[in-house]
Amino acid sequence: MTARARSVVVRRAESPGDASDAAEVWLRSFAAALPTVVRAHSDDAVRDHFRQVLVPLRETWVAEAGGEGVVGVMVLEGEELAQLYLAPEWRGRGLGDRFVALAKEHSPGGLSLWTFQVNAPAHRFYERHGFTAVEWTDGSGNEEREPDVRYVWRP
Repeated sequence: MTARARSVVVRRAESPGDASDAAEVWLRSFAAALPTVVRAHSDDAVRDHFRQVLVPLRETWVAEAGGEGVVGVMVLEGEELAQLYLAPEWRGRGLGDRFVALAKEHSPGGLSLWTFQVNAPAHRFYERHGFTAVEWTDGSGNEEREPDVRYVWRP
């Protein structure tokens, strides 16, 4: 982990400002990591979802880097790692590792998650953290209609 990543504070998202900042990270990250995936929702709908659902009703965490503000977001829903997105310039600096460690702490019995089949970097990342691919679909069960894969981690 880089010294810069160690100086980042990871905390629960609480405010409307956190929701707005987390949504912007999600939008930038999705565009950078998944350029071929057609999003099911507009930018404004994503922002509304963070403001109305994810921050007030889910276990949403943000990573905040001093003067840069929010640079990462993670959402846990029980034993599901529902969202993990980093600002593109923060990928590969250990921040994702911190989020996964936190998710495992909060769900010590195990975790599952979905990622798109085209997201090979995510596959490598989760496999490096002990997750195993257990199910592949044609995408008919997700809003984007994009083939996906389910990963599971069990201690």
